[in-house]
Amino acid sequence: KQKCTQCNLFRSAAEAGPHDILKLYNPKGNIINISPGLEPNSPNSCYKLEVVAADCNSEPLGAELAGALGFDLSSMEKRLQGLEKKILIEAGETPAVVYEMKKQVDSFQIKLESVEHLSWLGLFKDLSEGTHKPSPFYHKRTLRKTREECEHVREKFLQMSSLEVSEEVRQYLKTPTFDNWQWEDAEIMVLLQVMYTDLDFIATFNIEPEVLQQFLFEVYRRYNNIPFHNFKHCFCVTQMMYGLIWLTDLRSKMDTIDLLIMLTSAVCHDLDHTGYNNAYQINARTELALRYNDISPLENHHCAVAFEILEKTENNVFRNLSMDQYKRIREGIIKCILATDMTRHNEILNKFKSILPVFDFTNKDHKDVLMMILIKVSDISNEARPMEVAEPWLDCLLQEFYNQVLMPEYQFQQYDGLFHFSCHDQYLLYVIFIVMCLVAIFFNKVKSEVTDVGPISFNSSCSIYLSSE
Repeated sequence: KQKCTQCNLFRSAAEAGPHDILKLYNPKGNIINISPGLEPNSPNSCYKLEVVAADCNSEPLGAELAGALGFDLSSMEKRLQGLEKKILIEAGETPAVVYEMKKQVDSFQIKLESVEHLSWLGLFKDLSEGTHKPSPFYHKRTLRKTREECEHVREKFLQMSSLEVSEEVRQYLKTPTFDNWQWEDAEIMVLLQVMYTDLDFIATFNIEPEVLQQFLFEVYRRYNNIPFHNFKHCFCVTQMMYGLIWLTDLRSKMDTIDLLIMLTSAVCHDLDHTGYNNAYQINARTELALRYNDISPLENHHCAVAFEILEKTENNVFRNLSMDQYKRIREGIIKCILATDMTRHNEILNKFKSILPVFDFTNKDHKDVLMMILIKVSDISNEARPMEVAEPWLDCLLQEFYNQVLMPEYQFQQYDGLFHFSCHDQYLLYVIFIVMCLVAIFFNKVKSEVTDVGPISFNSSCSIYLSSE
């Protein structure tokens, strides 16, 4: 009852609907948990309450839009559909002018469903603080990339792929503070190509440049247009993995083929993600849940799509390897991608803790656990990046959860909207902190065997950095 009362109080204060997502900031600008134990604020030290996403189908929002626009968009759409139907019956075909009107109404409606276009109505937070921030609204009808969109990006990528990336960018790419929002998809593919080149994978495994480019394009094509688990997320995870490889000098401690497994696993780890998590897949009894018997349905699907891409000779970056090498790579990629299922978090974490005192780089089982830990660190590392990079990702993640909540099948799952979302960032920071602390302990333990690498530590934002002694 206390939670319900507080929930209604905050929603009333923000003039928010029952399904809207709220975020609360303290006077320092930090996100804080909305809970019964919240300390009172004062006129000189105010909390800031924001609606970061709203239900576009809700009546209050529809009424506010109608008032601001001077007309009811849904009513206009129905009238236009009725007019189109009447003309079709009488004339036998839709006149071009009516078809064009319908296109314009559809286009306008899609724009109105975007935070970027709704912000001028005062319904969402101001995005002008950082022009690189993405809109957290994504329309369900644009889940898959269109052929035209893919071909446009492919053409740009191929044009840029032969250009030399500056040394400054190459060094920046090795840092955990890298800002992904500054780069377009075609440029991201060029940066992924740089990673494979600078880790000597091209020369060591005889990977033809055109095959690598085709592989990266197919990977790009198979990531969907969804708020969080998209191609940019794939890049962020891969970039963090790449940065960790350099920062901890893993090149001197592990075989190159293991590094290839780790980087390629990061590239492929969320292929064809539709934005609905494993709990949803299982409770809604989707095709994936049935196919994989409720066992990590998404992660199994990501693996399957990865090797489906690699089955085509023109995409297969491993085609010049021996059968034994390919078998080792396939086994490693499957282990790494399946490790990203958060239901296995404690299991993998406990394994890592148990081997820390006796860790041996020559022990395959030990290395396998380390590789699983590193992809987990990379997968949840967004919140460990600088705030201007991390915060838009949190908004995207909340929007993806919000889209899932709106699905009819979500009735199978327990949901307390306000507290579920307001606690999520705290949970993420807790998980990230524990995992990264263990990784820091591990690499500090072996630092005497790693040349030119200082101890790894954390600042107050859980950002990982290397300090000099």
